[in-house]
Amino acid sequence: MAYISSNANRFYTALESAYGSVATITASHRIPAVKLTVRNQAEVTNRKDKTGSRTFPGLPAGGRRRTAFELQTYLTSWQKSSAAAPAYGPLFQAALGAAPQRFAGGTVASATSGGGLAFAAAHGLNVGQAVSSGGELRFVAAIVDTATVQLNAPFSVPPATGAVLGAAITYTPSTELPSASIFDYWDPSTAVQRLLAGVAVDQLEILVNGDFHEFRFSGMAQDIVDSSSYVGTVADAQSFPAEPAVQAFDYSIVPGNLGEAWLGSTPRQFFTITNASLVLKNNLDLRMHEFGTNLPQCISPGQRTVTAAIDLYSQDDTATAGLYQAARQQSPVSVMFQLGEVEGQVMAVYMNSVIPQVPEFNDGKHRLQWQFRPSRAQGTVDNELTVAFG
Repeated sequence: MAYISSNANRFYTALESAYGSVATITASHRIPAVKLTVRNQAEVTNRKDKTGSRTFPGLPAGGRRRTAFELQTYLTSWQKSSAAAPAYGPLFQAALGAAPQRFAGGTVASATSGGGLAFAAAHGLNVGQAVSSGGELRFVAAIVDTATVQLNAPFSVPPATGAVLGAAITYTPSTELPSASIFDYWDPSTAVQRLLAGVAVDQLEILVNGDFHEFRFSGMAQDIVDSSSYVGTVADAQSFPAEPAVQAFDYSIVPGNLGEAWLGSTPRQFFTITNASLVLKNNLDLRMHEFGTNLPQCISPGQRTVTAAIDLYSQDDTATAGLYQAARQQSPVSVMFQLGEVEGQVMAVYMNSVIPQVPEFNDGKHRLQWQFRPSRAQGTVDNELTVAFG
């Protein structure tokens, strides 16, 4: 009997209609994950009854269990349309909370070098929503009127009058979080297949300027179910959910050096970024301590924490000096990273108000680097962070 190849593995994910209610998947729900780590453990408690020896007599079955997970994936291409979303969109929605906002595109009436954008008809956009042009994503910073918006930063090449903007999909935070299901299928079909139900994303990490742009989702699940010990308790099914018919799975990975960075109280494009990490933490607490159950019953999010850690080369220009001044004065700046530069392979992350930490000077190399340790984003109501694909 041969060993099982670690590449003979396919992942799927979808949002659940209710916590722990396993989602129904199709071939379109497949995601290009790199690695899934799952840890399912029973709560270890101490028995204090006197047994007459020093031997541990064991614990009764049916105690509380905890299931933790981490899933890693890359930024990849996706079949872009006004209705479609990236395959890993359910995980971003599980991390942020709100249903995605879709912009189908629009015809440009005029665009300014300062980021003003006018449409030939009503745009229907909201503050924080993304628009796409020429392989670039920008976010609506203000609504001027029903046909005009002000963007957080100008397009590198302002779209010409009559140009048609591409579709974009935007994920924003909300107070409550939905749950997702993650399916882990292997070849051969007789191998142990796994299913994570009630997936709650506690932390989302976006890594910039590695070999590839990378996402890491981690958190807790209600339970993990496997094909070898399945007893027909998931979604009232009498057998472990079968994998959808495998279809062609074609995508491109985006190199980690491609993209843009816009920083500052008046955003300026920076070409000196060497490393960045953007982290969202939901500080989750699952409802799992009540009498009468051994599995969590729902998701209870805590206060959201959003941070940006950035390393860059120091220069003697006003934009770089402005970041240091903002850090010293504890003044907010905006932070936007665009990952990728080809339409259908672009993602952007926008934080409207970040209080930068005073940077550390790293003079141990040939060129001086500034290291901004994790700096926390702030906002009013559910607007610290926005993620978009275009």
